Amino acid sequence: MTDHTDDHDLGFAHDLPRLLGRRRLLALGGAALVMTPGMASAACVATPRETAGPFPADGTNRLRGASDVVNVLTQEGVIRRDLRPSFNGLAPVAAGTRLDLRMTLVSVGDVCTPLAGRAVYAWHCDGVGRYSLYDDPDRNYLRGVGISDAEGNVDFTTIFPGCYPSRWPHIHFEVWDSAEEAVSGRAARLTSQLALPEAQSAAVYAADTDAYAGATRNLARNDFDRDGIFRDNSAAEKAQQMVALTGDPAAGYSGTVTVGLA
Repeated sequence: MTDHTDDHDLGFAHDLPRLLGRRRLLALGGAALVMTPGMASAACVATPRETAGPFPADGTNRLRGASDVVNVLTQEGVIRRDLRPSFNGLAPVAAGTRLDLRMTLVSVGDVCTPLAGRAVYAWHCDGVGRYSLYDDPDRNYLRGVGISDAEGNVDFTTIFPGCYPSRWPHIHFEVWDSAEEAVSGRAARLTSQLALPEAQSAAVYAADTDAYAGATRNLARNDFDRDGIFRDNSAAEKAQQMVALTGDPAAGYSGTVTVGLA
C-alpha cells in the first residue's frame, strides 16, 4: 500500500493557517495566566511514556507487506475533532458507541499549569480490534490531531475502542510542543496510552455485539493490572492513564483525562 499523500495535497501545513490563526495566538498569549478551576490543588503526575505500538501511521514504520512508510500527519484534514470518518479521500466511517474525549495537558513542574498550543495525535482500534490503514488499507478513521486551547484542552469525538486479545482497551497518543513540530518528523515529546474502565467497557460491548464482536470475550480474558503496557506503572500513574467516564451505551460517553508533561 502506498501513502495517500498526493503532489497536490498540501497536508498538515495546509491545515495550520485555518486552525492556528487568531485562536492559537490568543491561547498562547494567555496560557500562563489561565488556570482550570481546581487545577492548582490537583496532584500533578507525569504521564508515563509508553510504546507507540505497531500501528502509529506517524511516519515511523511501514505497513505489513509494503515498502512505503505511511504518515497521516502529512495529510490534509488530519487536524480535526471528529475521528470517526475517514479523510483525505477515503470514505469509511467507524461504527460504535460515541465517545467524547477531553484530554487536558498540564505542566507537571509548574503546579499543573495548562499547556496551550500543543499538538496531540490520537489513534486507536475500531470496535472489533482492527486498526485503520494496517488491518484495513481502505480507511484511515480513528486517527487525528488536535491543538490544545488556552486551558490545555484537546477535544476529540470518536468511538469507544474495542478490546482485542492480549491488550486492555486503550487509546494511543503522542504530544508535540507545536503543530509544526508534529509534521516536521521530530520525535514526540511524549508517547503514551490511555486506558478505559472495565465496567463501562463491558457495558458498551454487551450493548452492541455487532460493532464490538468478540470484545466481551477478550475483555474477560484481560486484566488491567497485568496488561503488558500498564502493569509496570505506579498506582498514581495508572490512575493518571485511566479515562474518567460519564454516560451510558445508548447515549454515549464523555471522558476526561489529564496528561502531565514533565
